Amino acid sequence: MKLGVSSYSLYQAMQAGSMTILETIDWVAGIGGEHIEIVPLGFSFNDNPELLGQIRERAEEAGIAISNYAIGANFIADSEEAYAAEIERVKREVDHAHALGAKLMRHDVASRPDTSIIRFQEDLPRIADACRQIADYAAEYGITTSLENHGYYVQASDRVQAVVHAVGRANYKTTLDVGNFVCVDENPVVAVKKNIGIASMVHVKDFYLRPEGRNPGEGWFRSAGGGYLRGAIAGQGDLDLREILRIVKQSGYDGYLSIEYEGMEDCRKGTRIAFDNVRRIWDEV
Repeated sequence: MKLGVSSYSLYQAMQAGSMTILETIDWVAGIGGEHIEIVPLGFSFNDNPELLGQIRERAEEAGIAISNYAIGANFIADSEEAYAAEIERVKREVDHAHALGAKLMRHDVASRPDTSIIRFQEDLPRIADACRQIADYAAEYGITTSLENHGYYVQASDRVQAVVHAVGRANYKTTLDVGNFVCVDENPVVAVKKNIGIASMVHVKDFYLRPEGRNPGEGWFRSAGGGYLRGAIAGQGDLDLREILRIVKQSGYDGYLSIEYEGMEDCRKGTRIAFDNVRRIWDEV
């Protein structure tokens, strides 16, 4: 297992101008991280292509790997032209992953206001076809692509499995976020057990949970079923992270674990504590 950090965890500092994407690499190495996951928020490779080489060089200097490249995408389109254009756009992002030296890449697949299973079943063939085309393109670089369980529409473990199965490519898997299942009111212990076998990457996240009738006020958001959620420092929230990490470890998974912090505390403090907690829990389980 290789423990590291998603740059998304430090977006709060980057957005405030107190940290750059290059400085996050040094910071992650400084807390003992073995890898960094690059999420292009607060910067753009299209606008600043020179960053690709700078990030790769900085990671090499810091002695850490670039594990994964994670972007947004949505293959729900109003026309065939828009659908094809989105596929081509994501292929260009695969080029960015290759330039970074990453062998893993997560791209989103679909978002809709109507998140019903009926609508999902109707959309599944076109979602799968788009992901298949991108996976085939990525295979030329030796890159494994994936979808993450987030965004409500394709978030439940069974829907993730359905997409991975429909794509049917050895280099197409899931970025398994152990916490995100609660956003669709699914037990994360059960969901992680179901999907760890198809994971190319694991995100470690924690949440505070409150029932629908108990509004905690500012800083919380709603699950699909109406419950209240707030990002927590991993190991301090309401998820059974010890059991979740035990399942991941006992599965034989030996890839990248990436801290994804999105709590209300200072992002550097929250990420560092989360990193230390996960490393300690992993050793204990």
